[in-house]
Amino acid sequence: MLKVKQIVVFLLFGTLLFFDSCRKEYTPRPRGYFRISFPAKSYKPLEMPVPYSFQIPVYAIPGRDSLNLKQLDWVTIEVPANHAQIHLSYKAINKNLGEYIEESRTLAYKHSQKASSIEEQIFINPGKKVFGTIYNIKGNAASPMQFYLTDSVNHFLRGSLYIKEIPNIDSLQPVIDFLNQDVLRLIESTEWKERK
Repeated sequence: MLKVKQIVVFLLFGTLLFFDSCRKEYTPRPRGYFRISFPAKSYKPLEMPVPYSFQIPVYAIPGRDSLNLKQLDWVTIEVPANHAQIHLSYKAINKNLGEYIEESRTLAYKHSQKASSIEEQIFINPGKKVFGTIYNIKGNAASPMQFYLTDSVNHFLRGSLYIKEIPNIDSLQPVIDFLNQDVLRLIESTEWKERK
C-alpha cells in the first residue's frame, strides 16, 4: 500500500513539474543567414561599341539590354555570383537635359514607398566632363543605387543597380556594400567617346 502512495505522489509531482515547465516562455533561435564570400576587387574596361567607357569588375558580364534590343547604346552588366545587374541607358541630349534629369529623379524616387531614405550625392569630374547625381536608396527597395551622368551638352547616361532577390536589407546589406563599390568605380571611371 505504501508503494502505491509513493507512485501516486511521484506521478503527481511529475505532472506538476511537467505543467510548470510548459508555462515558461519559448524563445526561438534567431534566423541565420548564409556566409557570403566575395571575390577580390579587380577591374577591366568595358569593351562595347557605345559612346561611353568605364571600368567594370572582372567578375561581371556586360551585354546588350535584352529588354530593349532596339536601343543599341543600352547595356546590362550582370554580376551572376550576386544575382545582380546594373542597367545602363544612354540618350543623346538635344536641348532636353532638364527632361532627362527629372525623369531620372522620378524613377529613383519611385522606390520611396519601400525605402527608409534616399540620399542624393552630387558627382563632379571636370577633367573628364562628367557630372551627375547618385541616389543611395536605403531600406528594402529593389534598387539600392541609381545615378545619372552627363556632360551637359551631348551625352546622358542613367544607371540602376538591381539585386534579383526579395529585398531584405538584413541579409542583402553585405552584397549591396560590395556592389556599391563597383558602381562607384564605374561612375568615377566614366569617359565619353565620340562615334566613329
